[in-house]
Amino acid sequence: MFILNNTFIQGFHCLVGAKYLNTMTNHSICTIGFSAIMAVVSFVCSLPRTFSALARLATLSAFFTFVSVLLAAIFAGIEDHPEGYPSLGEPQVLVIPLAGTTFVAGMNAFMNISYTFIGQITIPSFIAEMKNPKDFPKALWAVTIAEVIVFSLVGSIVYAYTGTNYNTAPAFGSLGNELYKKVSFSFMIPTLIFLGVLYASVSARFVFFNIFSGTKHMANHTVVGWATWAGILALTWVLAFIIAEVIPFFSDLLSLMSSLFDSFFGFIFWGVAYMRMRRADYGPNYYSVRGIRGWIGIVVNITLCLIGLLFLSAGTYASVQSIIDGYHAANFGGPFSCATNGL
Repeated sequence: MFILNNTFIQGFHCLVGAKYLNTMTNHSICTIGFSAIMAVVSFVCSLPRTFSALARLATLSAFFTFVSVLLAAIFAGIEDHPEGYPSLGEPQVLVIPLAGTTFVAGMNAFMNISYTFIGQITIPSFIAEMKNPKDFPKALWAVTIAEVIVFSLVGSIVYAYTGTNYNTAPAFGSLGNELYKKVSFSFMIPTLIFLGVLYASVSARFVFFNIFSGTKHMANHTVVGWATWAGILALTWVLAFIIAEVIPFFSDLLSLMSSLFDSFFGFIFWGVAYMRMRRADYGPNYYSVRGIRGWIGIVVNITLCLIGLLFLSAGTYASVQSIIDGYHAANFGGPFSCATNGL
């Protein structure tokens, strides 16, 4: 499940990379070709075997993501109308969903939003690579606070100007001005490549360490070691390419990943981890020996597990049903389609 989660995310980045290339080139080649280009470029960038190289890319990626979403919010505010106006009337900004909104549509939207804020399963891998793992909470607090503030503000601002009827996923598609759309989307290039590379690297390390634990191939430049590393990465990127072509729709793929994998890795995993760690520290009665703090902790983490089960059950149903409805309504092309998926 861990490797499959990461591979789905790699596939998602192949899909969005093809979407970007189609948008910028006005569909100059087949969408399958753009997905393949994205997969090959990402494979090459995944080859470094340590996180030290990826850490530098992460800093660059974070900066350009901030610029990209900031531009999207600014452009949404300064342009006269969103993309498609006035075909759907005036933009509707709602606190409560529009009357008649189905459970599938509402749950799908919720899964899309929640994906942005769900905790990353790659966190333990980062901690293992730090010189002083005990410093990790500082970085986690800083990143989480920045993430919540930036994405909450950007999402709210773009929605305020595009409304329910013109809002798209990704939000760049809501921008009516083609120049605004292409400029803001272009700043996402480092992130489109880096995040897929990051998940590929984590998956490859997981498999590589299990194969070569305790051997010379772990920390030395051997032909066998490098060939295996490249082979593992190539396999994950081939699977990612296939996923991007079999499920070629942005919003529903995002919801499916959120419900299938983040239900466990974003909620249940951390709730169970808390209980196991506290049991190891304080014994089987960890929730009572710590007083009110222990009781609050156990209630909060049991709640996390229950939320994860809700995502897994209701979220998966809504995601799959949305995909089925989309095919029935012919809202998107079929698998391995050459049709453009540009914004």
